[in-house]
Amino acid sequence: MTTERVAPVAPDETRARLGSGTVRRSDGRAGAVLGRVLIAVFVVFMVVFILGPLLWLAVHAFATTWTFPNLWPDGWTMRWWSTVFSDPALGAAVQNSLVISPIVVICSAVICLPAAYAFARHDFFARRTFLVGLFATNAFPKMGLFATLASLFYALNLMNTVVGIVIVQILGTIVFMTWIPAAAFAGVPRSLEEAARDAGASKLRVFFTITLRMALPGILVAAVMSFLAAFDEAQGTYLVGAPQYFTMPTEMYTLVLNYPKQVAAVFSILLSIPSVVLMLAARKHIMGGQLAEGFQIR
Repeated sequence: MTTERVAPVAPDETRARLGSGTVRRSDGRAGAVLGRVLIAVFVVFMVVFILGPLLWLAVHAFATTWTFPNLWPDGWTMRWWSTVFSDPALGAAVQNSLVISPIVVICSAVICLPAAYAFARHDFFARRTFLVGLFATNAFPKMGLFATLASLFYALNLMNTVVGIVIVQILGTIVFMTWIPAAAFAGVPRSLEEAARDAGASKLRVFFTITLRMALPGILVAAVMSFLAAFDEAQGTYLVGAPQYFTMPTEMYTLVLNYPKQVAAVFSILLSIPSVVLMLAARKHIMGGQLAEGFQIR
């Protein structure tokens, strides 16, 4: 039986090894601390960047005046809110936005959902070209497109009409109402549909009970994004609808030019309420990846 002799390690070498391990651990801790600090700074920056303007609007909506360099407003009042709710023009703008935007979403769904199903379930000529072409309405400045449409609308007597406004706003919803539902339809397992057909279900029953039901979360996200796109559209709506019809975004032009900034702050808060409510209502599906998956269809 032979025994191996282990060479003794010099004390200096032992200390060097221990020291290198200590340095690596300290470097790792320093890197982790630096990473946490950078994340904290980024979070603080985003909070200030996102909540800062909202807080500024909230303070101005209730402030009588706020003069520099005072840190606090000179007084508080509800007068600006009563000004907004008592002005017939502002009330009409709110009513127009709340009526026209749902109409746009419904019309967009009627037009785009069959196309989304076709893109998801059928392989036809120039399919990819048509898919990419849907981004054309958002890839370039829209003002040139709206100016061209205006000349066509004049010929068709669509200027200063609700129909013209709906058509203009639909242009901004096509990409959401087509791509996201297409990805939702494509994600439905065909094996479930085939099993239902084998059990004797008709094509319509399979579509409504399986395909449409499983694709409904993606369609909901598309409807929310389409509503927000229509609700916030200002350029085309102003060009086609003014001076007969004003929506909340287009009315902001008048508020900024002709009213105190406190009134504009109140109207901005009212303008953001539908967006916040809808995003909170659909946050489960948006955070769950439905919105991102909508732009990954192949």
